[in-house]
Amino acid sequence: MNESSNIGQAEFAAFIGLDWGDQSHAVALRASGDANVQLLTIKHSPEELWSWLQKLEKRFGGRPVAVALETSRGPLIHVLAEVAWLVVYPVHAATSARFRKAFRPSGAKDDQPDALVLLELLTRHRDKLRPLAVEDPATRLLGRLCELRRKTVDRRTQLGNELRAALKEFFPQALELVGETLHSPLALDFLERWPDLLSLKMARAATVHTFYFAHNVRRPQTVQQRLELIARARPLSNDEVVVSVGVRLVRRLVQEIRVVQKHIVGDDKAIQAAFKEHPDAPLFRDLPGAGAALAPRLLAGFGSDRARYRSATEFQRYSGVAPVKEKSGGRVWVHWRWSAPRFLRQSLVEWAGQTVLYSPWARNYYDQQKGRGKRHWMILRALAFKWVRILWKCWITNEPYDETRYMQSLIRRKSPLALNAL
Repeated sequence: MNESSNIGQAEFAAFIGLDWGDQSHAVALRASGDANVQLLTIKHSPEELWSWLQKLEKRFGGRPVAVALETSRGPLIHVLAEVAWLVVYPVHAATSARFRKAFRPSGAKDDQPDALVLLELLTRHRDKLRPLAVEDPATRLLGRLCELRRKTVDRRTQLGNELRAALKEFFPQALELVGETLHSPLALDFLERWPDLLSLKMARAATVHTFYFAHNVRRPQTVQQRLELIARARPLSNDEVVVSVGVRLVRRLVQEIRVVQKHIVGDDKAIQAAFKEHPDAPLFRDLPGAGAALAPRLLAGFGSDRARYRSATEFQRYSGVAPVKEKSGGRVWVHWRWSAPRFLRQSLVEWAGQTVLYSPWARNYYDQQKGRGKRHWMILRALAFKWVRILWKCWITNEPYDETRYMQSLIRRKSPLALNAL
């Protein structure tokens, strides 16, 4: 795909509005200098897509062709991104919907008119659209691995919630006996060995004591409290149907969580290997509070194309940490940006929360805002906004962040954030 820096100078041979679907894609094509629009439907299959693309390449001699579609991810994007002479313009669904509604107040909608809407946006308002930026393979690999890991962690959380709900139905005491983290080795081993209260009560106290000791629960008071809880525990229900089905479900969920845990460990290893090999790793590796989990996510979020964000403000807006101010008459209100990459914004805000523990000026800022009555997440979003400006500068200049140097800068400017920070 053409580099974004050269796209503005490209003379497009044709313009395409493409309304994609699971089974087929509606296409509206207009050749440059031709007022006629060709409408067609392409079946969603690798053979049909590549056949169509080969015909386009032959028809326009491999000259640049602009394509607008309502997505920036998915299988269709993967196909189009491999074609060097295509320049893809992702259009947000809300943009095309509002544009369509402006000219069709009735709300009428079908695939071919949607393709025409995208074509019109592309030909008349291309200056308002941003071409799709395709990162280098190393950055894309790291980004997709990080997102895969996050989805797997979310799956583990879902299974943990299901396990918690199952235990509450017939064995609620287990939640006190294994702790809050239901995916911990202690919890999984405990529930695999004693999935119900009856089997637990049949075990000797010495056996349970040995189990806890082997899982690093060695504080005598804690172990004794749990043994006493087991001794006085009574079944929530004596219904054999409820208990037997509950035990079956608990064992199943424990096995599923174990499998997911293995995948998370494997993802962690793959991410660290990809991060270690990435040329920009030194910029993110030693950031305060980033660690093994967040540093790769931050790198993938910024990417490696320095021409993609011309200023820190552009990245703040794209990532969603920059708020939106709206005015209507004498009323002004500020809210967060609705259309933003959720995983990137989440990564930046989570990292900002970690910097409070490791960066003195970040801690001072948090305490300052807390003293003004601001809520926790509001503070972290504002702190992420500040950090993005710093990190963007490091990214552009290819210089790792230096906490001491930044603190000295705050002291020179007599910033209150430098108070008692050294």
